[in-house]
Amino acid sequence: MQSSFNPLSNSLQFPRPWTLRPRFCSTPPTLATSFRTCYRADEGIDDGPGPSAPLRLPLLLRRSGRVSQYVWDGSCLQLVGVDGAASSDSSDFDDGFRTLCTACGLAVKDFFIPKNVSEHYVCYVKWKLLHRVFSSALQVIATQAMFRAIGVGHTRSLASAAALNWVLKDGLGRLSRCIYTASIASAFDTNLKRVRFLTAVLFSLSIAVELLTPAFPQYFLLLASIANIVKQISLGCYLSTASAVHRSFAVADNLGEVSAKAQIQSVCFDNLGLVLAALLNFLSKNDQRLQSALPFVVYPIFAAMDLFGTYQGLKHVHLQTLTKDRLEIILSTWIERGYVPTPAEVSEMEGIDLLCRKGKVSWPIRIGCLNLESQVPKLSMLAMRCVSNKDYYFICMDVFCRGLTTNRHGILLCLREGARAADIITGLLQACFIRKAIVSKARIWEEEIVKGIDLSDGMCKEWVNLVEDSKKYAEENGCFLIQQMPSLGWAVKNVLLSTNEQIRYSFVND
Repeated sequence: MQSSFNPLSNSLQFPRPWTLRPRFCSTPPTLATSFRTCYRADEGIDDGPGPSAPLRLPLLLRRSGRVSQYVWDGSCLQLVGVDGAASSDSSDFDDGFRTLCTACGLAVKDFFIPKNVSEHYVCYVKWKLLHRVFSSALQVIATQAMFRAIGVGHTRSLASAAALNWVLKDGLGRLSRCIYTASIASAFDTNLKRVRFLTAVLFSLSIAVELLTPAFPQYFLLLASIANIVKQISLGCYLSTASAVHRSFAVADNLGEVSAKAQIQSVCFDNLGLVLAALLNFLSKNDQRLQSALPFVVYPIFAAMDLFGTYQGLKHVHLQTLTKDRLEIILSTWIERGYVPTPAEVSEMEGIDLLCRKGKVSWPIRIGCLNLESQVPKLSMLAMRCVSNKDYYFICMDVFCRGLTTNRHGILLCLREGARAADIITGLLQACFIRKAIVSKARIWEEEIVKGIDLSDGMCKEWVNLVEDSKKYAEENGCFLIQQMPSLGWAVKNVLLSTNEQIRYSFVND
């Protein structure tokens, strides 16, 4: 069935001038009635400057970062910028130059930046530019140093150098990368920032080893092998963590676009580093001594800039996945302040933790199983005896060695097979509540436990009451937390745990 009314064709037949007369009706207007009541022919323009005044239509168009509005001047329809200047007419030189610069900037932004990403992505790309440029320049300088070490340029050494390069990079390097990624695969999820930065440090050290090959050509095989193994390990870490970093910036399920833009950024930034290294070689080509000393002069500066860019860039990566450390920060903040922090706030509190200081807090919380190598507290035995078939976790005291002679006490969360993410969140919330209560009475607990004295009956009763109160608190607040966290961007379907944290117990009903 064809429609008998075409608003656009009928409107273009109206003679000038028009008038804008809104009419209000009790029933919702249709498209045809709205168009007929808003524009009437053979009348003047109300409160208009004259018959030639253009009519701005209530339609905006956003394209390539520019915002324009449709305007009807009586004879044709055109797009006008929101600042009032026509997008197709720019007679002023300054305005034209500004428009050109804006267009170029928008074109560069569209080339490098995905359309739907978080607000921290641009800052991350800026630091990535610093990191990739100096890292690429260092690789070029190191490769030149290795070529000089094996005597590339002499006809007799070309075949052996090519064969040696093949064996080192494609053989030992790939094998080492496989062993490394297989051994610490779970750490890529639970300690992503720390592992990524530490491997970046190793990568810089591998460049230093390659720069030493011209000074020790007799040890070229050993030095080159070590350097390539470390570089392949760093590459394995970078590739393994890239998807998690890209996912943290994708806000509209556009992971493919973010990954594609990341490849474009890497290629362009690496080429800038290549240009920088070529420029340095060009400036020192007439001085053989300066060219030989150039790698050792620029290495400290370039390596420092590379690591600084990597560190600052990781600070802008706000991961939404839950790990034990991140979840502990969220739950502790909820208990102390009564609100759920955002991924950006948790990322700032989490940091990169290069020195592993999080395990040095008072009464640390651990997920796993009891350590039988140390003395098991009497309360732990009591907690295991009270476990029922309905429980998917239990909490007890934990003792582990600190140094050679002293022991350290903490809280252990043991998970049962089949425990879901909600059970882990509830159990960790209960553990954080217990820790807060113990820390508030740290002197009493230290006198009873840390000195190795068995708990009195009063302290045992206080522990039992504390466990019951904390469990009631966790059950009352756990569901509310789980419902509130997704609205802030947290992924609550899974909790990423390390290999030791994934150990589960099974309940046996005798």
